[in-house]
Amino acid sequence: MIRGILKLLFKTLFWVFIASILLVVVFKWAPVPITPLMVIRNIEQSDDNKKEWEHNWVSIDQIPTDMQLAVICSEDQTFLKHHGFDIKAIEKAYENNKKGKSIKGASTISQQTAKNVFLWPGRSWLRKGLETYFTFLIELIWSKERIMEVYLNSIEMGPGIYGVEAAARYWFKKPASHLSRYEAVAIAAILPNPLRYKANPTTTYIEGRKGWIVKQMNYFGTLTYPKRDDNEQ
Repeated sequence: MIRGILKLLFKTLFWVFIASILLVVVFKWAPVPITPLMVIRNIEQSDDNKKEWEHNWVSIDQIPTDMQLAVICSEDQTFLKHHGFDIKAIEKAYENNKKGKSIKGASTISQQTAKNVFLWPGRSWLRKGLETYFTFLIELIWSKERIMEVYLNSIEMGPGIYGVEAAARYWFKKPASHLSRYEAVAIAAILPNPLRYKANPTTTYIEGRKGWIVKQMNYFGTLTYPKRDDNEQ
């Protein structure tokens, strides 16, 4: 009996493992049509305020370089160099949290992408373990440019707004490809809490964040994605 249960459990885990790899491989090229967060946010809405989410996939060449650079400078300045995890940021966050300071995370763009596309929001060892697993997979299988493309098409950027195309139309009434530098920066500035902050009109706090992000972009210089050894680009 126990042996049969263990055998069934092993088979189930094996096929879940295979399915996860296949899903990551498919999304190496295919647009991500829906994420768990979209579904969860939709369920959380009351029937009186129910509305469909906005999510319009666009390719990376339709997303301004300033938009890509703005999120790197605001969210993960070592994105192009790390392999999914910023070890120094993790150590710093751990020390701050251990000292009882305000809880700060150290999620990279790769980790945020893995979490948004494949997992549910929340804090648990299981979810963190799966986030680590999927982060490793997308860093192994996708290029940095593809991770950025999926990230900017999937993350929450306003109430019921997912991805930069929907955000550009919601906040600035234009397609993402027509965003100005400062409009792109405004969207990047609200990412820590897109349900609370507004990209347009902005508050004094968001204006301050915008100024800081622009300075970081000037320090960063030209955005150039690293080539992969498998010549996929």
